[in-house]
Amino acid sequence: MDSFNSPTTKPLYRGTQIVWYILGVVEVLLVFRFILKLLGANPVAGFSSFIYGATYVFAAPFLGVFRVSYAAGSIFEWTTLLAMLVYWIVAMGVIKMLVMGKTVSTPEAAVKMNKQS
Repeated sequence: MDSFNSPTTKPLYRGTQIVWYILGVVEVLLVFRFILKLLGANPVAGFSSFIYGATYVFAAPFLGVFRVSYAAGSIFEWTTLLAMLVYWIVAMGVIKMLVMGKTVSTPEAAVKMNKQS
Protein backbone atom coordinates (compact mmCIF):
# COMPACT_ATOMS: atom_id res chain seq x y z
CA MET A 1 0.00 0.00 0.00
CA ASP A 2 1.30 3.44 -0.89
CA SER A 3 1.86 5.30 2.39
CA PHE A 4 0.99 8.64 0.75
CA ASN A 5 -2.50 7.42 -0.16
CA SER A 6 -3.15 5.73 3.18
CA PRO A 7 -6.45 6.59 4.86
CA THR A 8 -4.48 7.53 8.01
CA THR A 9 -2.28 10.13 6.31
CA LYS A 10 -4.76 13.04 6.23
CA PRO A 11 -5.97 12.67 9.85
CA LEU A 12 -2.36 12.43 11.05
CA TYR A 13 -1.46 15.53 9.05
CA ARG A 14 -4.43 17.39 10.54
CA GLY A 15 -3.39 16.21 14.00
CA THR A 16 0.11 17.60 13.56
CA GLN A 17 -1.34 20.88 12.27
CA ILE A 18 -3.51 21.16 15.39
CA VAL A 19 -0.53 20.49 17.68
CA TRP A 20 1.58 23.13 15.88
CA TYR A 21 -1.29 25.63 16.04
CA ILE A 22 -1.86 25.13 19.77
CA LEU A 23 1.87 25.35 20.44
CA GLY A 24 2.05 28.54 18.37
CA VAL A 25 -0.76 30.20 20.35
CA VAL A 26 0.76 29.20 23.70
CA GLU A 27 4.25 30.31 22.66
CA VAL A 28 3.02 33.70 21.39
CA LEU A 29 1.12 34.34 24.61
CA LEU A 30 4.18 33.37 26.66
CA VAL A 31 6.39 35.64 24.54
CA PHE A 32 4.00 38.52 25.25
CA ARG A 33 4.18 37.67 28.96
CA PHE A 34 7.97 37.59 28.90
CA ILE A 35 8.26 40.89 27.00
CA LEU A 36 5.68 42.71 29.13
CA LYS A 37 7.45 41.65 32.33
CA LEU A 38 10.84 42.49 30.85
CA LEU A 39 9.70 45.97 29.90
CA GLY A 40 8.04 46.55 33.27
CA ALA A 41 4.48 46.81 31.94
CA ASN A 42 1.78 47.95 34.35
CA PRO A 43 0.17 44.68 35.55
CA VAL A 44 -3.24 46.31 36.06
CA ALA A 45 -3.41 47.71 32.51
CA GLY A 46 -5.99 45.89 30.41
CA PHE A 47 -3.72 44.16 27.92
CA SER A 48 -1.01 43.15 30.36
CA SER A 49 -3.62 41.97 32.88
CA PHE A 50 -5.24 39.84 30.15
CA ILE A 51 -1.89 38.34 29.09
CA TYR A 52 -0.83 37.58 32.68
CA GLY A 53 -4.20 35.96 33.38
CA ALA A 54 -4.25 33.94 30.15
CA THR A 55 -0.68 32.70 30.58
CA TYR A 56 -0.75 31.99 34.29
CA VAL A 57 -2.07 28.47 33.74
CA PHE A 58 0.86 27.76 31.38
CA ALA A 59 3.52 29.44 33.51
CA ALA A 60 2.29 28.26 36.94
CA PRO A 61 3.95 24.80 36.91
CA PHE A 62 7.31 26.49 36.38
CA LEU A 63 7.03 29.44 38.76
CA GLY A 64 9.64 29.17 41.46
CA VAL A 65 11.97 26.90 39.48
CA PHE A 66 14.39 29.78 38.99
CA ARG A 67 14.82 33.05 40.78
CA VAL A 68 13.29 36.04 39.10
CA SER A 69 15.81 38.68 38.04
CA TYR A 70 14.82 42.29 38.77
CA ALA A 71 16.44 45.40 37.30
CA ALA A 72 15.00 48.93 37.42
CA GLY A 73 11.35 47.84 37.37
CA SER A 74 11.92 45.13 34.78
CA ILE A 75 11.49 41.44 35.47
CA PHE A 76 13.48 38.81 33.61
CA GLU A 77 11.26 35.77 34.13
CA TRP A 78 13.40 32.70 33.47
CA THR A 79 10.44 30.46 34.23
CA THR A 80 8.55 31.74 31.19
CA LEU A 81 11.48 30.78 28.97
CA LEU A 82 11.58 27.35 30.64
CA ALA A 83 7.84 26.93 30.06
CA MET A 84 8.27 27.80 26.38
CA LEU A 85 11.05 25.23 26.01
CA VAL A 86 9.12 22.49 27.83
CA TYR A 87 5.95 23.06 25.80
CA TRP A 88 7.97 22.96 22.57
CA ILE A 89 9.57 19.64 23.62
CA VAL A 90 6.18 18.20 24.58
CA ALA A 91 4.70 19.27 21.22
CA MET A 92 7.60 17.64 19.37
CA GLY A 93 6.97 14.43 21.32
CA VAL A 94 3.26 14.47 20.51
CA ILE A 95 4.01 15.05 16.83
CA LYS A 96 6.52 12.17 16.82
CA MET A 97 3.84 9.91 18.35
CA LEU A 98 1.31 10.99 15.73
CA VAL A 99 3.77 10.35 12.91
CA MET A 100 4.47 6.87 14.32
CA GLY A 101 0.84 6.05 13.47
CA LYS A 102 1.50 6.66 9.77
CA THR A 103 1.14 3.63 7.53
CA VAL A 104 4.45 2.53 6.02
CA SER A 105 5.20 -0.01 3.34
CA THR A 106 7.41 -3.02 4.12
CA PRO A 107 10.32 -1.72 2.00
CA GLU A 108 10.07 1.71 3.65
CA ALA A 109 10.05 0.08 7.11
CA ALA A 110 13.07 -2.05 6.19
CA VAL A 111 15.06 1.00 5.07
CA LYS A 112 14.18 2.90 8.25
CA MET A 113 15.03 -0.08 10.45
CA ASN A 114 18.44 -0.42 8.76
CA LYS A 115 19.15 3.26 9.46
CA GLN A 116 18.32 2.76 13.15
CA SER A 117 20.69 -0.16 13.64
